[in-house]
Amino acid sequence: MSSKIPINFERPPGGGRVPLSIRFWGTRGSIPTPGPRTVRYGGNTPCVTIEDGQGHRLILDAGSGIRPLGKHLNWSAKTAQNLVVLLSHTHWDHIQGLPFFSPLYTAGNAIRILGPRSAGAPLATTLRSQMAPAVFPVPLTAIGAALEVDEIKSPEFSTPGFSVQSVSLCHPAPTLGFGIRPAAGGPSVSYLTDNELAGAEAARIRPELVRFLHRTDTLIHDAMYSETEVASRLGWGHSSAAQATELALEAEVRRLVLFHHDPEHDDAALEALLDEAVQCRERLGGTLELVIAAEDIVLSC
Repeated sequence: MSSKIPINFERPPGGGRVPLSIRFWGTRGSIPTPGPRTVRYGGNTPCVTIEDGQGHRLILDAGSGIRPLGKHLNWSAKTAQNLVVLLSHTHWDHIQGLPFFSPLYTAGNAIRILGPRSAGAPLATTLRSQMAPAVFPVPLTAIGAALEVDEIKSPEFSTPGFSVQSVSLCHPAPTLGFGIRPAAGGPSVSYLTDNELAGAEAARIRPELVRFLHRTDTLIHDAMYSETEVASRLGWGHSSAAQATELALEAEVRRLVLFHHDPEHDDAALEALLDEAVQCRERLGGTLELVIAAEDIVLSC
């Protein structure tokens, strides 16, 4: 059996290190799955925030979890907000919450969205298309906030308070993973959702991923399938919990957060995936912390 799932880690920063706070607003893949079967780990699609405690925040992905984040930001904000959203890719589960992100509609806010170019279309065109009149009543051009949409063209860039590196992942659409550190120095968080770890292409890029992730403090990684399921889903662009554990151990990661949960998996199924990850860790050896991503939990590093 697995050990207890920590809900909140408190780790004193070393000298000169800026601590980070990671909050999960959406953890599910593919489609939102509200209901009694998913209350423990959540049903919203991907959205994560990283904060440095000094007023700097990064938003990772804009699945349906960005809607409760928007409500929280509107409730807590005392002045106009400057927000940065990093999109891993433009599959619908990673952008579908954007039309319902209430800070978009507040005059005075400034929102910058960064992500890879979509397959066959500029990023801005893809984001506009899901708010076209045929599918949504308010066009992206009618929002109140000042919006800037930029495609990521460099593997290294900065946002207010953070240094960011990107790496290409193995997925059926142009998809990026991100490595994030405070600009002033401190712990590292890597976000690799929608990443397949089996097959020829995955094998080709694996050495680069291991270098990219080397000794990351917290890795948030796709763990959509069980070992039984992943064998029949080659080419779908996702990983098993055990595969993610193997990668984390190879890269000497400190903590692995299992993420992008299958919509067919209830809470008990996710805990079974954690057991598979624990068994993998015990078989390979290592001190890797293992956590199931759950809505509203906050991890500190």
